[in-house]
Amino acid sequence: MDIIEILKKVILAAIDILNGASFWLVLSFILAGALHNILSPARFQRVLGNRRFSSIIKATLSGMLLPVCSCGVIPLGIGLYYSGAYLGPTLAFMTATPIINPAAVILAYGLLGPQIATVYLITGFLAPVLIGSIGNLLAGREIHAPGTENPGELVELEPGEAPGLGQKLRSGLYWGFTDLGVQVSKYVVIGMLLAGVITTLVPPVFIQQFLGNPGLISLAGIAVLGAIMYVCAVGHIPFVAALVASGAAPGIAITFLMTGAATNLPELISIYKMIGKRAAAIYTLTLVSVSLLIGYLTNKWLLPGFIPFFDLTQTRQTVGFANKLIFSAPEPLQYLCSAIILCLGFYSLWPGIARYLARERSA
Repeated sequence: MDIIEILKKVILAAIDILNGASFWLVLSFILAGALHNILSPARFQRVLGNRRFSSIIKATLSGMLLPVCSCGVIPLGIGLYYSGAYLGPTLAFMTATPIINPAAVILAYGLLGPQIATVYLITGFLAPVLIGSIGNLLAGREIHAPGTENPGELVELEPGEAPGLGQKLRSGLYWGFTDLGVQVSKYVVIGMLLAGVITTLVPPVFIQQFLGNPGLISLAGIAVLGAIMYVCAVGHIPFVAALVASGAAPGIAITFLMTGAATNLPELISIYKMIGKRAAAIYTLTLVSVSLLIGYLTNKWLLPGFIPFFDLTQTRQTVGFANKLIFSAPEPLQYLCSAIILCLGFYSLWPGIARYLARERSA
């Protein structure tokens, strides 16, 4: 296979991955922009801008109710952080949102059975709480975003000067796309290209053959694989159910359900670049460690004599009900949203490209 063919496959794989996440990214830019301007910094500080344990619980529960993938949660989490949320609640929200949502829980109970699904649900709540607590405990200057330290010192507007809701929404959307969106899209595009390289060099067929052989599976291997792959919280549950039905240990399912949904290259790069390397290290190391520990405990103590669960009638009913909670963007809308992400990413990279071209012309 020549280099042109490899590059073509990498680009096509990256576009395919981007199409699966782009709608949620654009929607998250809109939601993050609205939250940034509608909720005042002072209110954010009261709710999430502190080290209180209750703030981490609130962020975790909020994330568990949103059906957003791990790429779509990037602008929402970053938006919360730059609107005044502390690092702990931000990391808790960014962990809980991709791991747990109503559709994922329903599918897990229908396809994996009540034993694995219950462990998955409890872990999906406890892991974000733990990550958020460690984030607040170990954070340095990145405990909050620059400029959000003193929300109470904002300049008071005269009664007639207060912006209306429409003006707040417009300025919020402007911030969500031209500020947050530009920065996030740059790292998302880079992460998607890296994911395309991994997908091309290590094709899904090879991964499925490896994971389909229970004798070759290890908790450490599945944790690393889940951390670099891009999967959504709902889409990979049938895949995990097939692994368990083929003989994989239940701990393997729990570990992959956590690391596969909550970590991927675009998300990790965005946290590293926009919050800091310590935040990225806390997020990644804690999540992988917790997933390994829970996987081990599930195999050793919680479900030692596990029998695979599969009921065709119940499965069909569950999938049908879960599908009602899942929104799949039409293909034209996916491509439109992908084009928006690519344009924003190119816009952020253009100054560097322009300087390089200028140097080349002057050389």
